[in-house]
Amino acid sequence: MTRDPIDKLLDDAASGKSLFKNREVLHFTFIPNMVLHRDDEQKKVTQSLIPLLKKARPSNLLIYGKPGTGKTLVVKKVLDKIQERVKDGSFPIQLLYANAKEETTLYGLLVKFGRQLGLASQKELPTTGLSISEVFNRLIAVIEKNALNTVFVVDEIDYLAELVSKTGKDVFYSLTRANERLKKGSLTLIGISNDLTFKERLDPRVLSSLSEEEIVFTNYTVNQIKEILMDRIKEAFVPHIVDPAALNLCAAMSGQEHGDARRAIDLLRVAGEIAEREQSDIVKEDQIRKASLKMEEDKETTALNSYPLHEKLLILAVMKANGTTTGEIYHSYKNLCKITRQKELTQRRVTQMLSEIEMTGLISGKIVHQGMHGRTKKFALTLNPNTIKKAFKEDLALEDLL
Repeated sequence: MTRDPIDKLLDDAASGKSLFKNREVLHFTFIPNMVLHRDDEQKKVTQSLIPLLKKARPSNLLIYGKPGTGKTLVVKKVLDKIQERVKDGSFPIQLLYANAKEETTLYGLLVKFGRQLGLASQKELPTTGLSISEVFNRLIAVIEKNALNTVFVVDEIDYLAELVSKTGKDVFYSLTRANERLKKGSLTLIGISNDLTFKERLDPRVLSSLSEEEIVFTNYTVNQIKEILMDRIKEAFVPHIVDPAALNLCAAMSGQEHGDARRAIDLLRVAGEIAEREQSDIVKEDQIRKASLKMEEDKETTALNSYPLHEKLLILAVMKANGTTTGEIYHSYKNLCKITRQKELTQRRVTQMLSEIEMTGLISGKIVHQGMHGRTKKFALTLNPNTIKKAFKEDLALEDLL
């Protein structure tokens, strides 16, 4: 008699039978014992932060590289190693981390750092209600009071650079020059960016203070990605589960397209989950292909969800003024800002953002000749509007628009 597939899955789950030995190894937050093919980068980040061990302040550091090139992984590993060495010492070091993409505002980012510094109560540091400069002053006061030598790591700092207002720019500048105010303790800023051009959007004063040292992470090759996957497979899966042909395909698909090791690891994890659902004994090439298709389907929605609020408003403006000029889109964008009670960005910045979104393929631009009026550029969506509505429906700030 054929066994019920539901019973088989539930029995396997109850008995602990799985293709996976440790799924966490395939999660993006996992830090391996050895970070492969990043020896030079690890040395450079370590050398930059070595002054901490000599009881001195390191230079501010800016790290560039495309997604999945190991930037955050290397920085976190170096900081963990330094923390281990100084935790019992007399030189108080505090390492703080925040992702600007998750916080979306300078205020939220500073509050997150404040919580890590020990400002836990709403009275000490409310989540809303203070000026940004006051939040910053409270952080500086804690650093000085406790003579802390702090390292503020801002991951995906390019998202923060887009959102700061004029006041925010002043505080962003103050953040990079905080040591001029501190009589005790110190503040070092490490910015990590996926966008090699984001410096162009920084205030020149901020740029000169932030990029005292710079490190660029290059893409991984296909062979390097294959070795990284082999290392993760040993810890993540039961032995002999991943077919060598599937491993080669996974490395080739990721390496040839973008050199993104994180995506390759995600692809392997999804393929393993598909193999389990199909009750396969091994992960095969077919499951790698299915995983790639599934991830492509989710990519557009994920990309849309990842945008900061003003870029979401701009995409909605393009949707409402579909096939129209930059000026008309900007007019639509300003109306949406009024509805959502947001302070609109300048037309120059919006034009820049349209070009950036166009590069992702979510919208397309076309130069149109207008005779004596010269040329203009018209933008249109490349996505179904329903895809955008579905992606944005969970964003409470956009509730009234959708």
